[in-house]
Amino acid sequence: MRRTIYTTPVVRQIFWVLSWIGIKLTGWKLVGTPPKEKKFVLVAVPHTSNWDFPITLAMAFLFGFRLNWMGKHTLFKGPMGPIMKWLGGIPVDRRQKNNLVDQIVLGVKQLDECALAIPPEGTRSRTDKWKTGFYYIAQGADIPIGLAFLDYKHKKGGFGPTFYITGDIEKDIAEMQEFYRGIAGKHVDQCAND
Repeated sequence: MRRTIYTTPVVRQIFWVLSWIGIKLTGWKLVGTPPKEKKFVLVAVPHTSNWDFPITLAMAFLFGFRLNWMGKHTLFKGPMGPIMKWLGGIPVDRRQKNNLVDQIVLGVKQLDECALAIPPEGTRSRTDKWKTGFYYIAQGADIPIGLAFLDYKHKKGGFGPTFYITGDIEKDIAEMQEFYRGIAGKHVDQCAND
């Protein structure tokens, strides 16, 4: 198993304390609970700012789960590559036309524990249509979806209900999107769920 920020002895305790201090000093409140399952897809909506990343890392420490996230392969080049992987990153090359969903499903099945964060909007820019890869990953790995959020307007972050997919993708996505209605990202003009 690859060592990450969540499994490095001493470091994980230090980061838990730093996360707690950071959340308190910035006035954020954590609400809800993550899925009880050891593996789940974490839907991260809305995703409008680079600030979402450090806040989500802090949430992972304080809620007690190991966060994994997918990022553009270019983030993992050079000296930052090992650091990004240590932070739970998984490089994704979107230029390649291979079956990325199947590869991720296989990777998730091989792990004992995994909270795979995927912003279904696929971008920090405004979009009204979610990409569906997160859904097919959850379906293929037979794991639930944790409806996670960062509401900058109310400075609340955390989890809504755990969502168990039914196989009716249109109905399921519409139901998940309804949960996010009214939750404001850092850049409200980029939120599609207002």
